[in-house]
Amino acid sequence: MATRKQENFYSKIVKWLWIGLLAAVVSIPLFFLAVKYNFLNLFGGMPGLRELENPDPDLASVVYSADGVALGRYFSYNRNPVDYDELSPYLVQALVATEDRRYYSHSGIDLKGLVRAFVNSFVLRRNREGGSTITQQLAKMLWETRSERYEGFLSRIRGFDHLIVKTKEWLMAIRIERSYTKEEILGMYFNTMPFGNNAFGIRVASRTYFGKLPAELDLHEAALLVGVVNGPSFFNPLRHPERAKRRRNWVIRQMYVNGYIDWTQFEEFTGKPLGLNYSNETEADGMTAFFVHSVLKKEAMEWAEDNGYNLYRDGLRLITSIDSRMQKHAEKAVRTHMSELQELFYSDWGNVEPWRRLGDEYIEQAWKRSPRYAKLAAVYGPDHDSIDIIAHTPVNMRVFSWTGDRDTVMTPIDSVKYYKKILHAGFMAMDPHTGQIKAWVGGSDYSHFQYDHVKQGKNQPGSTFKPFVYATAIENGYSPCYTVTDAPVAFPNPGANPPFWMPENSSDAYNGQTMTLRQALGRSINRIAALMMSRVGVENVIDMARRLGVESELQPVMSLSLGTSDVSLFEMLGAYSAFVNAGGWIEPHALIRIEDKFGRTVYEASPRSKDALSEETAYLMLYMLRGAVEEEGGTARGLDPFLKENNEIGAKTGTTSDYADGWFIGVTEDLTAGVWVGGDDRAIHFPSIAHGQGAVMAMPIWEMFMMEVYNDPALRIEKKPFKRPSTPVSLNLDCEDAQEE
Repeated sequence: MATRKQENFYSKIVKWLWIGLLAAVVSIPLFFLAVKYNFLNLFGGMPGLRELENPDPDLASVVYSADGVALGRYFSYNRNPVDYDELSPYLVQALVATEDRRYYSHSGIDLKGLVRAFVNSFVLRRNREGGSTITQQLAKMLWETRSERYEGFLSRIRGFDHLIVKTKEWLMAIRIERSYTKEEILGMYFNTMPFGNNAFGIRVASRTYFGKLPAELDLHEAALLVGVVNGPSFFNPLRHPERAKRRRNWVIRQMYVNGYIDWTQFEEFTGKPLGLNYSNETEADGMTAFFVHSVLKKEAMEWAEDNGYNLYRDGLRLITSIDSRMQKHAEKAVRTHMSELQELFYSDWGNVEPWRRLGDEYIEQAWKRSPRYAKLAAVYGPDHDSIDIIAHTPVNMRVFSWTGDRDTVMTPIDSVKYYKKILHAGFMAMDPHTGQIKAWVGGSDYSHFQYDHVKQGKNQPGSTFKPFVYATAIENGYSPCYTVTDAPVAFPNPGANPPFWMPENSSDAYNGQTMTLRQALGRSINRIAALMMSRVGVENVIDMARRLGVESELQPVMSLSLGTSDVSLFEMLGAYSAFVNAGGWIEPHALIRIEDKFGRTVYEASPRSKDALSEETAYLMLYMLRGAVEEEGGTARGLDPFLKENNEIGAKTGTTSDYADGWFIGVTEDLTAGVWVGGDDRAIHFPSIAHGQGAVMAMPIWEMFMMEVYNDPALRIEKKPFKRPSTPVSLNLDCEDAQEE
């Protein structure tokens, strides 16, 4: 029989248990309320209702072609969302089976899971399974509950901070469950989570690891991705394939244990290899990257900053005029021709260096301007002996070639020589009536060369500048049938030695002959172009170029008639397009509109435009440009007969001094396209005109591109004559009756 003393002891225990229970009943809700409302700023804030209902994860902005193909993306975290109904059912089953088996029965907090996690972690001292539900994990990831943004005074106390964070996540999970359906929460989860290798969200992860859409994932593929979420680095299937496979098989086992699959499926899919089809997605790859990264990004960032958007995280959709099919045709033409031209370049020079006249200092200076030298100079100091030793020590390296990257062994100084000999190209095609750019190839490969040769790069245009001279002449009353004699001519050149300038033709084949202006332009006769500029005036020619959209600096000298001032291919194509567009200049542009992440249009293009020429002058210039294709001796007579059949083409080749730059610009009723080809600088050039002229260096790219365009029925680009002016031309274009000047 218990003594009174024992009874008092038991009574006290019961009393304190009741006090403890009462205290818990009172204090726990008070604690939750204190955390929820951040009492005295002790606990730190929480996302408000508006933030919970409008989560703002970093979303990649995507660049699309006019025909709906993704060309590239801008991102801090590469994320592209999907809807719940775009998910493979295996993804949902795998996630619920492994992370939250009672997901559909709780309201954000799994009490059974919490008790089990507590027993495993604190009683049994093992951590087999966490107590966080899918909703809690989403809250932690999407609203960054553990960031400094939500810290309070008590959050700095070690141990207590974890309790505060978990409490916030419980509270947020309940609010999330009240605001969203179970399916919406799962969709948000898969759109938010990191999957490693710069893949955020299930759409990007599916494409990165398997080259598939999320709905196309098979059971074992879905299990792998769900397994990776638990530890993107630890279970990285690229670095740790065996570890990733064990994790995948554990996920499949959980699917079996929870009744989502049968034993036969378990055995089948756990025996499969990983089956990766990995593709690391960057902002853009290859030749397309010049447009996406070097050109469009600058324009898009300026707009975004001016209008309160973040290009890297706001999930914008940038709709461009680029046609993905034309882009492929352009890239193929550039790559095919340049691989052949590069071999001709090597063959023409043989064992002689193109920069031989500049001596060894040329390569020495190029080496000292290289990024590798800069890094070495930062370690050893400029001109240190160690740098010279490293520069002449052979090492393994992977180098660019037009036929594909290749592994080799060479010294860093030899790699400078190697890359100096690489020829480069720029190509652009546009609709002359709208100004919309259809294809853009800024260079060979963006991973090796980041310099864009369409808009960023400027070079001497050579004879492609001559149409500005002849357009000025036409505007001043000269007819395409006006005849001039090709004869030596000298122009004053004060301050120079000798004090005069005498233009020379690239060939003397027509020396002393009389020809029309159309023939002179078609044959690209230098002396006649210079003569005509002397008659119409240098300043008037510059004014003509300005009206046609050329904004680069133009030197007011007579040699300008032969294209001695640097311009961009971008400017030249905009100018030539005005001839096709009845004299109306429209600024070339590719960005058509921008949509926000909800699909609302927030920007529409409104390109600059102006009337640059009369309709008649523009048409007469098309007639003049056709001379290169139609006149005997025309520099574009060698174009494939298929292109000329039932078609009208205006064209102009361009070749600069020392055969350093090759140009070709061709215009048709539906497309204006142009090419520049050349070296890293003017020291890189062909040794002779045989392969160093625009008709050989650049014209084949335009020819291949147009052949592909006309043969692609999906593009619906047809051969046709140029549109005639709305009123009859006032001049007689029957040059048979032309009279000599």
